[in-house]
Amino acid sequence: MKNFTTVLKIAPAFLLASTMIHAQTDSTAKEKKIEEVVLIGYGKQKKSDVTGSITSVTAKDFNGGATSAGQLIQGKTPGVQITNNSGAPGSGTAIRIRGTASLNGNNSPLIVIDGVPQDFVGVNGVSDPLSLINPNDIETFDILKDASATAIYGNRATNGVILITTKKGTTGRFRVNFSTVASISSKMGNVDVLNADEFRSFVNTYASDAYKAKLGNSNTNWQDLIYQDAWGTDNNVAFSGGIKGLPYRLSVGYNEQNGIVRTNSFRRTSVGLNLNPKFFDNHLSVNISTKGTFTDNRFVDGGIIKSATYFDPTQPIYSGNSDYGGYYEWLLNGGLNVNANANPLATMLANHDVSSVLRGLGNVQLDYKFHFLPDLHFNVNAGYDYTKSEGQKKVDARYKSGFNDKGSANLYTMEKKSKLLETYFNYVKNISAINTGIDLTAGYSYQDFITSIPGATTYRGVEPFITVGNNFETQNTLISFYGRAIFTIANKYIISGSLRRDGSSRFFNGTRDNLWGNFPGVSVAWKLSEESFIKNIASISTLKLRAGWGKTGQQELPALDGNKPFNYPAYAAYNPSGVGAGYQFGNQFYFMYRPNIYNPNLTWETTTTKNIGLDYGFLNNRITGSIDLFRKDTEDLLVNTNIAAGDLSNQNLLNVGNMKNSGIEGSITVIPVKNEKTTWEVSFNATHYKPEITKLLDRADATFNIPVGGIEGGSGNTIQAHAVGYAPNAFWVYQQVYDGSGKPVDGVYVDRNNDGIINTLDKYYYKSTTPDAILGFSTKLSVKEWDFGLSARAVLGNYVYNNAASNSSLQSASTNEYLQNVYSTAPVYQFQVPQYFSDLYIENASFLRLDNVNVGYNFGEVFTKGSNLKVYAMAQNVFVISKYSGIDPEVFGGIDNGYYQMPRIYSLGFNFQF
Repeated sequence: MKNFTTVLKIAPAFLLASTMIHAQTDSTAKEKKIEEVVLIGYGKQKKSDVTGSITSVTAKDFNGGATSAGQLIQGKTPGVQITNNSGAPGSGTAIRIRGTASLNGNNSPLIVIDGVPQDFVGVNGVSDPLSLINPNDIETFDILKDASATAIYGNRATNGVILITTKKGTTGRFRVNFSTVASISSKMGNVDVLNADEFRSFVNTYASDAYKAKLGNSNTNWQDLIYQDAWGTDNNVAFSGGIKGLPYRLSVGYNEQNGIVRTNSFRRTSVGLNLNPKFFDNHLSVNISTKGTFTDNRFVDGGIIKSATYFDPTQPIYSGNSDYGGYYEWLLNGGLNVNANANPLATMLANHDVSSVLRGLGNVQLDYKFHFLPDLHFNVNAGYDYTKSEGQKKVDARYKSGFNDKGSANLYTMEKKSKLLETYFNYVKNISAINTGIDLTAGYSYQDFITSIPGATTYRGVEPFITVGNNFETQNTLISFYGRAIFTIANKYIISGSLRRDGSSRFFNGTRDNLWGNFPGVSVAWKLSEESFIKNIASISTLKLRAGWGKTGQQELPALDGNKPFNYPAYAAYNPSGVGAGYQFGNQFYFMYRPNIYNPNLTWETTTTKNIGLDYGFLNNRITGSIDLFRKDTEDLLVNTNIAAGDLSNQNLLNVGNMKNSGIEGSITVIPVKNEKTTWEVSFNATHYKPEITKLLDRADATFNIPVGGIEGGSGNTIQAHAVGYAPNAFWVYQQVYDGSGKPVDGVYVDRNNDGIINTLDKYYYKSTTPDAILGFSTKLSVKEWDFGLSARAVLGNYVYNNAASNSSLQSASTNEYLQNVYSTAPVYQFQVPQYFSDLYIENASFLRLDNVNVGYNFGEVFTKGSNLKVYAMAQNVFVISKYSGIDPEVFGGIDNGYYQMPRIYSLGFNFQF
């Protein structure tokens, strides 16, 4: 509550600052107001009447050069943090709305594409399932952030809801839109390790004679060798128009991106078709939407960046003989040293890791307006979503990674199917007698998900398969009933209430105890600008006060194994034992059935959200924006955690505790100049939130925690923990002691409990992956035929664990009869052995990133009347300002070790319409 009070004090200052911004006004008559409409889930509403916290971003405001849907709106809206999963093409983004509401469950928002809720738990062979959607087909994002807005989606709405609408055809003449972009990508820099001469000096100073003799005479920069300047292209053509009242849009796209790490690539071919006819004197509206994508991926070995970071820079690339493909590798007693880093170039050639993914998504929406009662609509939405992935990873026997046999090949496949049927009635009526508009909705939803993962097969050499994993299949069904009522009184006061009742098979335990959950939401709005005491103030265009309350659920469970979700985790069942766990009878191994771990008391995570907001517009809406204060309280947190001995396993999925999260977000858009020749628009948004765990396993103190955040070095080490009184994923470390000159003392930490012993009881919770503030800035300037734009982001109070630095010490260079490079701080700190748990390695990674700069020129009708040609140039990831010693401070998860850095991209493109 203290934090919520703080943000209440901040809000007036934010509003005061926004109203002091001067904007140039036109001397011409006021422009005709066009009412903007936003999607609210199972319907739409005028933006001026919205009572919940909803932000809409349209195509005109998208970031250019985006290769995934998330990148289109990165930094564009308050409360929404979008972090790139990595710099690899096709890796996509992680989206968080107002922080996290779960510890181990899914923290991503529900994505709804053209009315079809998506299942993005995971697809084998795909870094980000959202990357399977062509961003060039997207028209708008409507982002529902508070529970009063999202409760209509019930059990999947805790993390917010993003409604994506794709582009549709319009009646009129035939039109063609063709765009093409060519790009070149380059790396930002290298990990700060020693060069060859520095490494030779380091080894000669600190290593034994046996290791000094292993030094080579080469000067090899292994990081430079694995990176490349990579080219890419993105081509899209769309045909639209109307044939005898049938609006249509057909789009075809091809995107090819090569990674800045050699051999890495992503190719996506997409097709989309939207048909939008009307029948029966426009009483029946039909929307048919189909989208298909086919992607080819080639991945790089997960350890390639670490190998290039640590491989001995004094050694040559090639060995001088044909062993191991002719590449230098570390030997031990005449054979390969299995503990040593592999030659990164050899690893690249040794591994051929590819996947192909087919995705088909289609749905038909029917909206019938009754002839006898045109205010009543009946809507039917039937959809089908199908994804199939196939992949294989081949390892050549000649290289280190195939040392133990004659090479290998691992083949896998996966299928995901989703069926949707939704029906709802919608009644909209303006009752003039009481000056009230009503909007009533009631409906039913059925969605069924099937995931099938046949056992992966591994071959070695030309031998028959030696390993076949168990087949895995799971089905999850959601059944829902929902209703909503919106009352608009005198065009001033809006009251909205919704209720959804959800049933999920995931919580079936043999009874109906925890199958169903109820998720209500209520909100109100007061359009102050319509009141007589404000309406005549010329400088105030819009002023609306909003407040809302709602409860939402979480039923997306953490995965047991890779992309395999829990299969009915509340129900007692048996499955065949896994590969390697067979019982031997004679010379034969048998796979026996064994009980699954389960928790019959498992139930929903539930989050209750309170929100109060203010929407404002001044000077004929030349200054617009909003401010929101929110508080989220989550109960029955789902965590896959260790448990005491005596159960079926040493871990299980439990409802372990509670968490709260409060914050403030705001946005402002100013149009300083707007006339016939010039338009200049400036936008800024800011978000602050503070999550805190309030209970874990009935413990209300920090003496108990759940370790998370695995790191490189040692065995099973973690650097983060969930603990009561702290943010999720807080770094759990020792407090470093420094000498009089400010140098860290090797292995000496503060005895925080003053018991004379340094042990885990002296660890403390220091910072977390939760930033203090997230800022976004963008501007657009149009002067005659020229236009210019840029967008930037800043994340303040962002902390990252530099695992590359913590894994280096005086002993790190020489161990297990091989040499490996060390981070530049190793000779400075002079730690004898790695000090993994020192807070020294928790670095302030606050940053300012210029995401995008673009300039374009519109040539107008250069070919035929009605045609248009635009040429533009663009730079992405232009620069990053940060004190962080690593390459990139924006590391999802907060642990930097072998991170695939974001590339710097330069693009040239043109758009032609006729």
